[in-house]
Amino acid sequence: MNINQPRRRWLARLPGLGAMARLAPLAALPALGGWPALAGAAAPSSCPWPLYQHFLSSFVQADGRVLDPSTREQHSTSEGQSYGMVFALIANDRATFDRLWQWSIANLGAGSLQDKLPAWQWGHRSDGSWGVIDANSASDADLWFAFALFEAARVWRQPRYAGQARALLKLVARQEVVLLPGFGAMLLPGPQGFAEGKEDGTRQWRLNASYLPVPLLRRLAGGDPAGPWGTLATQAGRLVEAVARQGIVPDWSAYRTDQGGTGFLADPVTGDVSSYDAIRVYLWAGMTPRGDAAGRVLMKLLAPQAQRMVGRAAPPERMRAGSGALEGEGPAGFSAALVPFLQAAGSPAAVAQRARAEAMLGAAAAGKPAATYYDTVLGLFGLGFAEGRYRFAPSGQLELEWEKACRTASARP
Repeated sequence: MNINQPRRRWLARLPGLGAMARLAPLAALPALGGWPALAGAAAPSSCPWPLYQHFLSSFVQADGRVLDPSTREQHSTSEGQSYGMVFALIANDRATFDRLWQWSIANLGAGSLQDKLPAWQWGHRSDGSWGVIDANSASDADLWFAFALFEAARVWRQPRYAGQARALLKLVARQEVVLLPGFGAMLLPGPQGFAEGKEDGTRQWRLNASYLPVPLLRRLAGGDPAGPWGTLATQAGRLVEAVARQGIVPDWSAYRTDQGGTGFLADPVTGDVSSYDAIRVYLWAGMTPRGDAAGRVLMKLLAPQAQRMVGRAAPPERMRAGSGALEGEGPAGFSAALVPFLQAAGSPAAVAQRARAEAMLGAAAAGKPAATYYDTVLGLFGLGFAEGRYRFAPSGQLELEWEKACRTASARP
């Protein structure tokens, strides 16, 4: 991953996806490397999930590529592929799960992910061809891939998935986990570009707190007990404690060691801004079982954000960890992401944010601009959890609605 290139290009104020389609008709794009027909709303989910159907029809191609059409490269990312596999598990949609995984192997792994980590970005390259744009991997996606594979092995009784997960985790542990002097084990965002050393002995690492969902790490520890995953679950709370101020977690942080000592500091690229990455820290914390020690630490550290949301119509789009300054109005996905967190905190703000997320994410049905890729993803995680479609057990395993009984159309958890 090129550290000078944002993981996402958030174009929150662009027209909806319908307008994007008018700019780039499907028929005008190549059938193999570009946009094959979209998968459509044909997932055989045993529990109807309208937002998942929107995800399939708007962002998933028939060949298993998850497309973010808001980007110039019309790109796909390892994040999108791995998230899509988790949603397919929650929807009991094994056919889509397999298509997404096979596309990832073929295109992000050049045919194999047993001996290499997946490239994080694939799309329309500057020379006009389609393929890998950035071969560096993204460690959060690598962990979500492994999680999805472990759970697919369990719920669909396919042991081969677990073997693929373990092979991937060996590479993550070797290439993306480091020991920070004076702090301990930590997950780097990728194997290249996030650690640097200078001739004077100064060393610096860039870190992202949203890459460490505690339930995910608990599940990986169960599937790979010899790995660092249980330790990283504890470190997730320690990282947030070190970098958050007033319940505000920066998108990115830095850790430096030099002749003067060691410690955390503001990220040299993004500063102390909290926005599209950090919103997931609140989401993951809200979904962590209440009995989890690391989860309790996170909820205590983040509690000021729950208080901050009382009486607000929408979450801020950006916050500053240092000053506490709030800027702009976050999109519908931010509201959806905060719902599990606000519910876990017992905040009355959960009701208003859930209503806002449901209204805006359902706008496509009324002929309004459709939800963006990232809003939809955050909605699937946050609203899916609030609707009771899935939970995490203390072990990190998924507790799935379809394994029990589907909600009726009018039921609420």
